[in-house]
Amino acid sequence: MDNDKPLQPETEDETETELVPQSSAKTLYCEAEPPPTVEKVKPAQENSETDLEIEDNEKFFTTGQKELYLEACKLVGVVPVSYFIRNMEESYVNLNHHGLGPRGTKAIAIALVSNTAVTKLELEDNCIMEEGVLSLVEMLQENYYLQEMNISNNHLGLEGARIISDFFERNSSSIWNLELSGNDFKEESAAPLCQALSTNYRIKKLDLSHNQFSDIGGEQLGQMLAINVGLTSLDLSWNNFHTRGAVALCNGLRGNVTLTKLDLSMNGLGNEGAVALGEVLRLNSCLVYLDVGSNDIGNEGASKISKGLESNESLRVLKLFLNPISMDGAILLILAIKRNPKSRMEELDISNVLVSEQFMKTLDGVYAVHPQLDVMFKAVQGLSAKNTIFLLTNPMKLIQNYADQHKITVMDFFKSLNPTGTMKMSVDEFQKVMIEQTKVPLNQYQVREVIKKLDEKTGMVNFSLLNTMKP
Repeated sequence: MDNDKPLQPETEDETETELVPQSSAKTLYCEAEPPPTVEKVKPAQENSETDLEIEDNEKFFTTGQKELYLEACKLVGVVPVSYFIRNMEESYVNLNHHGLGPRGTKAIAIALVSNTAVTKLELEDNCIMEEGVLSLVEMLQENYYLQEMNISNNHLGLEGARIISDFFERNSSSIWNLELSGNDFKEESAAPLCQALSTNYRIKKLDLSHNQFSDIGGEQLGQMLAINVGLTSLDLSWNNFHTRGAVALCNGLRGNVTLTKLDLSMNGLGNEGAVALGEVLRLNSCLVYLDVGSNDIGNEGASKISKGLESNESLRVLKLFLNPISMDGAILLILAIKRNPKSRMEELDISNVLVSEQFMKTLDGVYAVHPQLDVMFKAVQGLSAKNTIFLLTNPMKLIQNYADQHKITVMDFFKSLNPTGTMKMSVDEFQKVMIEQTKVPLNQYQVREVIKKLDEKTGMVNFSLLNTMKP
């Protein structure tokens, strides 16, 4: 027993020496160094000359990371998060809605300073405030492994925006995907954020949705987009942009050469904003995805957008859902796509528009020119019962019935349509032969349903995908 007593205080003294912290938040990185006593504990398997030695080294690392976090929690006075302890060596860590607060966030940040495993971190809805985001950016000055971070809905406000902006203006991080949705960013927050983004080329994907940017913010963002050479995806949905802000944003987009995805849904662009959008579509050659759903755009605005679609060669997805567009505006849009032989449009979402049989006939002509296009609308008014059944009957069921009658498999049916007899063919060729074949008469819409089931999203249909379908 006497031999045991000296060992106990020696261990305690050693631990205390290592963990005596300075109270200032500026000592984050001194505090973040793992306790060296961890590696002094050698497991029993160490003497083995097998591959277990490698596993033991991994255990040392694990213990060091956990010990570091536990000591950080003691330091800041918070209860450790067991989920983080279990997953701190995974590449993806989701700590959304954990009630961390600023101090809990600081403990996480201390543990991540030397972490090389986590590449994506979710911290949404943790009330981290500006104190917590300060700890995070201090951590990012040392950690170059973290690439994606979600700090949405954390009440960051103007001061939080300034802290983030000051850090990212220096381009000293590996973060390329940053989510800042719902952080009480108002007009005055736009200036520092845009100043940082004007020179930052590392951030590729940015979410600023559900904030309170209005026209002044739109002007700042427009100026930023005119010179930014990093962003490829920007989400500005659920803000307060109106005509002035929309025009400024679009002016910036005219010369932008990197942004491929833009979400402006749930704002107030109106028909005047749609005029500017039409001009963007005419001049911009990079945008691939544009969402302007619920923006009070009517037929007049749809007409202006259609002018841009007549010459655009890059856009693939255009979402106009929940705008007051009637069938007249919808016809203008699809005819504009038809008139553009170089159009790459794949999806047009006007799914709140009630269309007619005449619209469907016009759409058939558009599909003949652009078979890759999928137009989503609400329903067809005035169809006879016979036409309704013909339009809506499950095409795979019709093909299955034919196969059963002729005692072949559905796979055999599709292979018989392919001149090469193989399991794959291009979407365009497949659509053409499906329309022309007379074994199972199908309309354009039923053929498109079949393509959706067999499409590999590579421009090819693959008949072997039938094996994965439910009967």
